[in-house]
Amino acid sequence: MLKKAKAQPGRSEATAVRDLPQAVLDSSHQIWLAGLGAFVRAQREGMKMFENLVEQGTRIEQKTRQAASETAAAAQDAARTKAKEMQKMAGGTWDKLEKVFEDRVERALSKLGVYTQNDVQKLAARVDELSAAVNALLKQSGRAPKTVVGKARSAKTKAKARPAPAKTPRRGRA
Repeated sequence: MLKKAKAQPGRSEATAVRDLPQAVLDSSHQIWLAGLGAFVRAQREGMKMFENLVEQGTRIEQKTRQAASETAAAAQDAARTKAKEMQKMAGGTWDKLEKVFEDRVERALSKLGVYTQNDVQKLAARVDELSAAVNALLKQSGRAPKTVVGKARSAKTKAKARPAPAKTPRRGRA
């Protein structure tokens, strides 16, 4: 508006200066009217715009929640898989450790001359075989065995029967 007043041909500078306050008032009034128009339009379209923004926010929130739940589910699956792997590794490690321990105990006992349960069972089976052979020889010779050795012993007696560890000879004094 101010530019219009200055640009009009045939107007003198004095007239332009005198009309300047009116041009400013007219320009201010138009700005005021534009602001009122924007305000009314914002009121009319404001609720519609607000509803659109709420709808867009709801869609974005749903997508975000879905992505978060999928990520959490994937993380849980990965954690379960890793836990199972670790459990298998730990189980294998315990089995190996147990085997090593058993082997070392067995070696230590054999060095000390202590018989293992397996040794005792083999010895008991050998005694049973020898008893049967002796009884067979006695029957062939015509003599009756005085006591039945071998099968008459109970399983408890077999398990308890352990020979004393071998003694190492002492060295003489010099």
